[in-house]
Amino acid sequence: MTGHHPHRNDSSQMKASLQQNDPCESCDKEKKEHNSKYSTSEASCSSSPSSSSFPSPSSPSTSSSFCIPPGNGDVRGQHVEADEAGLLSCCLLADLKRLPQCHCELRQLTFSSTHTVLIDVAAFNRGAVFTSQRGRDIWHSNFVKMPCSSYSQMVTTGLFQQHTQTQRWKVISKHLGGLANKTSIDVYEVAEAIIKYNPKYKDKWSFDALSSFVKVIPKTENYFHTLFPKIAALALKLPNSVKKAIPLLQKGHAASITLSQVQISCLLANAFFCTFPHRNTSRPNSEYHNYPTINFNSLFQDCSERKKEKLRAIMHYFQVATDEHSEPKGLVTFERRCLRDTDTPNWRSCTETMPKLYVSSSGAIETEGTGMLQVDFASSCIGGGVLGSGLVQEEILFLMNPELIISRLFTEKLGDKECLLITGSQQFSCYSGFGDSFEWAGPHEDHLKRDEWARLQRQILAIDALHFKHRREQYNMRKVKRELNKAYCGFRGDGPDIATGKWGCGAFNGDPQLKAVIQLMAAAKANRGVAFFTFGDKNLKQGLEQIYLLLVNKRTTVGTLYGLLEDFCAGVSHSDLFEFIRKHVCRCRSSL
Repeated sequence: MTGHHPHRNDSSQMKASLQQNDPCESCDKEKKEHNSKYSTSEASCSSSPSSSSFPSPSSPSTSSSFCIPPGNGDVRGQHVEADEAGLLSCCLLADLKRLPQCHCELRQLTFSSTHTVLIDVAAFNRGAVFTSQRGRDIWHSNFVKMPCSSYSQMVTTGLFQQHTQTQRWKVISKHLGGLANKTSIDVYEVAEAIIKYNPKYKDKWSFDALSSFVKVIPKTENYFHTLFPKIAALALKLPNSVKKAIPLLQKGHAASITLSQVQISCLLANAFFCTFPHRNTSRPNSEYHNYPTINFNSLFQDCSERKKEKLRAIMHYFQVATDEHSEPKGLVTFERRCLRDTDTPNWRSCTETMPKLYVSSSGAIETEGTGMLQVDFASSCIGGGVLGSGLVQEEILFLMNPELIISRLFTEKLGDKECLLITGSQQFSCYSGFGDSFEWAGPHEDHLKRDEWARLQRQILAIDALHFKHRREQYNMRKVKRELNKAYCGFRGDGPDIATGKWGCGAFNGDPQLKAVIQLMAAAKANRGVAFFTFGDKNLKQGLEQIYLLLVNKRTTVGTLYGLLEDFCAGVSHSDLFEFIRKHVCRCRSSL
């Protein structure tokens, strides 16, 4: 067991202790004993930025704690675990900042030219029940084109084959109203209604996944025939639920949208019934080609086990949202952030040292990272394949928190210096597995506190990593800098520490060691600690612990680390970044 106890800030004692345990003097030994030395340490983290003690490891024969060296205020003060060899292990996950403990009281909710609020702000600030903010019908390229807009038209065929221009919402209302008035309907009726106001897709859209799903779910949990009418009724509330035009969160423009969870459920019910106009194609010349899809037609087709489990999560969400006793009652904010050129760091000259760090090969961002800034390993088109067959980290996150899906309605594809921050979304489900092994594991009761704007204290940060066709492509400083700027765009600002992991690895072919270093550098620049989950990768956990020990004890700055990345990328071999850093940091020390 590793214990915590205070240490005297004795510089001579610390100097001797550092010399005794200098990681550079035992590089070869460390490499040979890499696995055995760290096999008993499962989780790690660094210090907090409050005080200024220098490391003072104990002798190799005893367990102890010691403080991290002072850099530029980033990793000072907290006691840090030491393993039996006297080397740095880490502090507890509990030492990182999280909500609600680090919450700063908000001012009254207000709207502005860059912050659209879809509820009545004055009524909200008086403590009244949420009411929809009045507005006008806007049919413009800068706004979401709503299905209930009077400008949304379609051609209908009359009794004598005459063609008539009709408001599309009238057709939608007629057919969804017919469903809503029934107590039970089947998938055929759902599909028939959807095709009535999407006639050009009559022979293109299939509903086999939805049909198969309803058939295979056991009767004990098969409530879908009675749920379909409730979703239709929810969709029909749109004209009264969302009265103000919803602006698009467009590329290059920092802006935010705050709306109620009830409004989100109404918009998602319309997505379920595929009512959004101009959103059924992603051809290069289409109006919304640079936006994700939002209508659920792609979720309903191409039957698979993945689709079945996805639909279980989605249907559970609607079961909760349509129940007046359990419908969500808070607000959610979607904020597009842009990193201006004037705010972009000169990484080569950054003087910040390493941030606080916790590393674990077990645990998950959404559980152990509760209350932290939780990183969504996003696609540039937010939500990725959530409405298709995709089932990796982002898609699973969106299925457990389906309110996130509505971001696809108004969020344009993210640029290289942009991110999306979502505050207040609710988790409705639990899950197990990943990819083909993914399973919906039942309801989740969300007990997070709400802030002054009635938002659950959950922050999710969507940042998209580059997708490398060939692994070698990432060892290019232009691309490294892009990833640094992307991460920093999301990490900068006040708030809790960051819960992240193997961002951009897996299908995107990112190097886990490189991505870990990039995120550490960005977090250091943003002065935020990091909880890093390796998702079962014990080698990465151990390697990151070791290299972090070295960087901290040598007071390596972000700028110095950037220079090392330049050298690494310029080299021939890119097999082991941690080993490269270790050798070069030790070489620099020995040449002094």
